[in-house]
Amino acid sequence: TESALQRFCYFNLSRGSPSRQGLGSASERAGAPRLRPHVLLPQENTQIRDLQRENRELWISLEEHQDALELIMSKYRKQMLQLLQGRKAEEAEPVFKVHQEIESQIDRIFEMGEVMRKAVQVDDDQFFKVQEKLAQLELENKELRELLSISKESVEVGKEDLPDSEAQVTK
Repeated sequence: TESALQRFCYFNLSRGSPSRQGLGSASERAGAPRLRPHVLLPQENTQIRDLQRENRELWISLEEHQDALELIMSKYRKQMLQLLQGRKAEEAEPVFKVHQEIESQIDRIFEMGEVMRKAVQVDDDQFFKVQEKLAQLELENKELRELLSISKESVEVGKEDLPDSEAQVTK
């Protein structure tokens, strides 16, 4: 855009404005013979067309520069995005590895928890079996004591019923 502006300024200065070229300054116009307006019109029309043509060329040049700049910037943005994504991937890799390691440890913890649950269940089953066996043995013990006490009572009752001589023999 700077070179286009410089060209525009140079063009205007080198060619001059219509007042400079065709008419000159006020002092020149006073001293010069009066030109007829119909003679100046084709000259001004030519200058206007030249200026319009150059203006179009400058606009085209400006658009081309803007398009080129936009292309350069889009490529730059794309490269920067790829660079950032590459860095993010590099930065994310250690985090991803740690994440995988943590997941692996969590899986192992769950496995260990399952083993512990099974062990507790086995222990509970064994505990209940031991308690059941203990209750059964206590019941048997109680029944045997009752039988023993009944036997002792019957022996004592039987001793009382025996004559004295037999009681002494049994002692």
